[in-house]
Amino acid sequence: MKKKIKREPVDIAANIVVAFFAILNLFPLYWLFTSSLKNSADVVKMPPDWIPKSPTFSNYIDVFQNQPALRWAFNSIVVSLVATVGVIIVSSLAAYAFSKLEFKGKNIIFLMFISSLMIPKEVMIVPLYRIIQNFNMANKLSGMIWPNVATAFGVFMLKGFFDTIHNSLREAAIIDGASEFQIFYKIMLPVVKPGIGALFILNFVQVWNDYLWQLVVGQEKSAKTLMVGIATLMQDLNPNFAYKMAGATVAAIPMLLMFIFFQQYFTRGITIGSVKE
Repeated sequence: MKKKIKREPVDIAANIVVAFFAILNLFPLYWLFTSSLKNSADVVKMPPDWIPKSPTFSNYIDVFQNQPALRWAFNSIVVSLVATVGVIIVSSLAAYAFSKLEFKGKNIIFLMFISSLMIPKEVMIVPLYRIIQNFNMANKLSGMIWPNVATAFGVFMLKGFFDTIHNSLREAAIIDGASEFQIFYKIMLPVVKPGIGALFILNFVQVWNDYLWQLVVGQEKSAKTLMVGIATLMQDLNPNFAYKMAGATVAAIPMLLMFIFFQQYFTRGITIGSVKE
């Protein structure tokens, strides 16, 4: 009982510190949103107004009226969603093969997969773009999607989840006459759902924020994604900072919603995949 009483002040102090840093991390988001509700002069005003005195949504109206922001948002959603689904399909099949199947050179091939993670994507920008040009995918959403499907991170991540499943489960299914694809689709895949959920979130965010590749491929205004389109607002000579803050807020909202609604799958997936029995 005494030990429990002694620990209470420590726990309270620790919770206060954690709460302080949590609020501190949320402050940039608060400042971004409140600045988007001001006029340009109030954004750079010193001392600043921590709470907008005359909040207005005119900056958001201007973003959607003067720029094809809805088209940019649609492009970003399509590119991120299709690329992520493709990564999950390809990575789950490859991870299952590396984890449960036996074939010659398996370890060497997997080592080559993992080694590719050490190569920055920026190094491959020029050859990738030449390939996209040869396939006539420049200024098209398909040119932003397919290079993001070929990634080794998903294979590496899901292999850890498949490794946690006992081989006796697969052996029992083989005895019952199940084919390899039936074992993968009906037995193994449902077990690794937390890992697939975590991979979905991580890859969706990565593709959504893939500014450099989307900038290189989507040169036409209709082919731009939300990240690239909003970045063009930042490069304008127009010093309307509140207008730019509104654009940045629009670009940040989808990612915030993604983590708010799917954070339980993300945390479960990361935790389960880190434990091997």
